[in-house]
Amino acid sequence: MQGRIAIICLLFGDAGTGKSSSIKAIMNTYYDQGLRLIEVYKYQFQDLTSVISQIKNRNYKFIIYMDDLSFEEFEIEYKYLKAIIEGGMERRPENVLIYATSNRRHLIREKFSDKREADDDLHSSDTVQEKLSLAARFGVTIYYGMPEKKEFQNIVRTLAERNDVQMDEEELLAEANKWELAHGGMSGRTATQFITHLLGKAENPDQ
Repeated sequence: MQGRIAIICLLFGDAGTGKSSSIKAIMNTYYDQGLRLIEVYKYQFQDLTSVISQIKNRNYKFIIYMDDLSFEEFEIEYKYLKAIIEGGMERRPENVLIYATSNRRHLIREKFSDKREADDDLHSSDTVQEKLSLAARFGVTIYYGMPEKKEFQNIVRTLAERNDVQMDEEELLAEANKWELAHGGMSGRTATQFITHLLGKAENPDQ
């Protein structure tokens, strides 16, 4: 935002830990200073060059945002992305950054069977590098892990206080523990869903 060089970023880790929310929070924080967010899906990667050409000379700063980025072994869209990030015919403009989120560190799915197939590959190391090279193009990678129990409980307390949930703390945390066991484990998303559930019950006590 201050005109200095910035690096593209990959946020990866456990589901529901705030990766996408972090990027949206950045946009909300700097929106008044001219930051804009463009969300792009995998099937649109072949049009990335066209998108960038339309925004490169504007007075705004842009984050091209790719949510839940991952590829199966048969998908080739990642090659369009690699070309845009580094090594394409046209350099990425200074007013454009790429931020992505993923549950996978290496983005492209790898299987144990790949090792067996590598035995038949004359250049197996090249094949491995091809799969790892996309993640390597992100200059900054930030890991988002599941919170520990005390951290999860603190999230629940904070959200309950913010939403004026009237419940004894011991009961609140006990119910939160039951909820997370049945709804995907301890995460910020699970805590938010739990508080939403309580608010819904408060509005409809007969349900």
